[in-house]
Amino acid sequence: MAARKAAPPAPPEDFDEHIVDTNVSDEMRSSFLEYAYSVIYSRALPDARDGLKPVQRRILYTMEDMGLRHDRGHVKSARPVGDVMGRFHPHGDSAIYDALVRMVQPWSLRLPLLDGHGNFGSQDDPPAAMRYTECRMDTPAEAMTESIDEDTVDFRPNYDGREMEPAVLPAAFPNLLVNGATGIAVGMATNLPPHNLVEVVQALRHLIDHPNASLDDLMRFVPGPDLPTGGKIVGLDGIRDAYESGNGSFRMRATARIESITPRRKGIVVTELPFNVGPEKVIEAIKKYVQNKKLQGISDIKNLTDRHKGLHLVIELKNGFVPEAILEQLYKLTPMESSFGINAVALVDGQPRTLGLRELLQVYLEHRIDVVRRRSAYRRRKAADRLHLVDGLLIAILDIDEVIQLIRSSDNRGEARERLRTVFDLSEPQADYILDLQLGRLTKFSRLELEKEAEDLRRRIEELDHILSDESALRALVGDELAEVAERFGTPRRTVLLESAGQQVSAAKLSVEVADDPCWVLLSATGLMARTSDAAPLGPVGRRGKHDVIVSSVGSTARGQIGVVFDDGTVHRLDVLDLPALPPTADAPHIQGGVPLSELLAVEARPLALMSFDDDVPGLALGTRQGVVKRVRPDHLTNRDSWEIIRLEDDDRLVGAVALATGEEELAFVTSDAQLLRFSASLVRAQGRTGGGVSGIKLGSGAQVVAFGAVADVESAHVVTIAGHGDALPGTQNGSVKVSPLRIYPAKGRATGGVRCQRLLAGEDRLIGAWIGDGEPQACATSGSPVELPPPSERRDGSGQPVAQPILAVASPVSVALRAVSH
Repeated sequence: MAARKAAPPAPPEDFDEHIVDTNVSDEMRSSFLEYAYSVIYSRALPDARDGLKPVQRRILYTMEDMGLRHDRGHVKSARPVGDVMGRFHPHGDSAIYDALVRMVQPWSLRLPLLDGHGNFGSQDDPPAAMRYTECRMDTPAEAMTESIDEDTVDFRPNYDGREMEPAVLPAAFPNLLVNGATGIAVGMATNLPPHNLVEVVQALRHLIDHPNASLDDLMRFVPGPDLPTGGKIVGLDGIRDAYESGNGSFRMRATARIESITPRRKGIVVTELPFNVGPEKVIEAIKKYVQNKKLQGISDIKNLTDRHKGLHLVIELKNGFVPEAILEQLYKLTPMESSFGINAVALVDGQPRTLGLRELLQVYLEHRIDVVRRRSAYRRRKAADRLHLVDGLLIAILDIDEVIQLIRSSDNRGEARERLRTVFDLSEPQADYILDLQLGRLTKFSRLELEKEAEDLRRRIEELDHILSDESALRALVGDELAEVAERFGTPRRTVLLESAGQQVSAAKLSVEVADDPCWVLLSATGLMARTSDAAPLGPVGRRGKHDVIVSSVGSTARGQIGVVFDDGTVHRLDVLDLPALPPTADAPHIQGGVPLSELLAVEARPLALMSFDDDVPGLALGTRQGVVKRVRPDHLTNRDSWEIIRLEDDDRLVGAVALATGEEELAFVTSDAQLLRFSASLVRAQGRTGGGVSGIKLGSGAQVVAFGAVADVESAHVVTIAGHGDALPGTQNGSVKVSPLRIYPAKGRATGGVRCQRLLAGEDRLIGAWIGDGEPQACATSGSPVELPPPSERRDGSGQPVAQPILAVASPVSVALRAVSH
């Protein structure tokens, strides 16, 4: 028989139950506020100083602490994930691994922070499990954590109080703007697009020099986001609203071009998609609308994306349908065009705030100034401590025999320490350092080393004292360090900014509705093309638009054809009817509303100029990097879609192509060693299209041509030369610019040496760009904004003057303008 279960003991008579009555609504309110606070401050929102959420910051700090640097081997992703979870972030490994994966993916961040090895997913597919992937820090991540052990940031206890973690990282570059941020908290969210590092650094350096700079001043450097996946941004009004108030939106478009897939069928090739849009989303949407009969004319769609070509989506079209009209429908119905809502919410002094562009830059700048100040103070203390020890050691070496005798006669270390302090007037650290002295340091050479070290330490302390006492020196140091970061990690802009989508009408409809009227075809510095609806430009063709300058133009008709000359020595034929028509204005035509040349011609080379196929003109003059010049007449050209216009050597490229009007123009070369040569075009006889040209200028050792041009009137023509350092990253150095009249340089014979056109300053070893053209030159920066050039100088060998931004292109206010080259 089973034993009966014993009854629980009765409570003692003096037992008093403590039951607290709590209002449910008060309890829910209190608990929800605690939860909301935790999500906002510990999980979802980035800090405006380093642009990182807590989990991202903990990943980078842990990997830095583990020594997983870019020059070490990859380790399993599970190792840093486990360390982060166990030491700093007790929220589960899936959240930590998701954050780590995002920092690896180049389509998620404009400047990836981690270097991954293995399957980290795609825009449509998730990554492999962390036990299968490997990772390590990349060099930008090391810049984020650099000098963290030099008392540059505050530390706080981790979740269990056993370790300390940084409250913010030193952040050598503005990560929040460069890589953007996305997060959903309780009652608020953040959504900030990535930007170009070089542009943001230029804005920061301008803000250092001009603390009261306006938003318009800063937008000269940061005209808009620069998305990791490239594409186009259509409409800039929403961007300005976001930069002003922290809230706005803009439309993103895929980059697509129409190609002949087979000899009898055309297709649409998509090479770039909007940010956060994968090809599978586009394919799914297209199939859905084709099945619903909302999209017609599409026969097939293929995803040919691979690691070598990148994104390559081919949409095959049925015969009898207009490709341009189908492309417009794709933009309207599918994710090939989507919008991005900017909501710039970040933590500032522990409080969530909505920030505009100026506030984002200012918060980061104040943080970086504080980091450099604290780092300088730390290094000053370390240098002073070391100098104190070195001074004591020098005292001991001068009387080393007495020191040895004193130590040998002491009973113990403590007595020796006190006697050293008393006899030689040393501090306790100095005495301990002498007691630890190795006999090998007693040589004469060691004394010389110590004296040199002491001298270097005093000089270093003096420099650090100057930085700490002079606010302008501190800010200048911050600006210089930002410039170094931009030079190390900066890359060219990927996203094209367009004021509007432009008029997209099919060529078939235009051939019926548009008369074959005269027009001008325009090419801008950023590769946009358009045609005017006027018989001639209404003003200077080189006049700068809001974000661009026109570098080449040619007269044609609406149904005519023109040629585009590329630096690989080829010409590609282009139908004028395929270009959007700009409406007539009362001012000079602007290129806003044009179409990128990359959508019209699939050519990897750089476009130089436009040319006409009119038999009545003298043709083209070409100049190459190795100093070769060639004249080509239109009757030497072919009827093919593309052909070679000059035979180039393997290491040679075209640097200039000029449409001649009379054949009596003056041709001019400018070389990297600051030599200029001009001579008459009549000295160069015309050759066939396969000819290799003749010698144009005699080059010095190691020199090459940086610009080639032609002018009709030497008296009104100008030369722009840009000096700099050849090892600098293209597009990051401003250089010194000199503008001079062409008439001050004497004409010489062809194939001779030139005359000096600019004196190089300290830190400059070559000309990095030049331009020759008629009229007063105008320039634009790499961001597309105008650059003010110095006044003309009458000195042939004078030096240049610094400019505010790196120059992308120089244009002439006449109808023939050539793009400045930069190597």
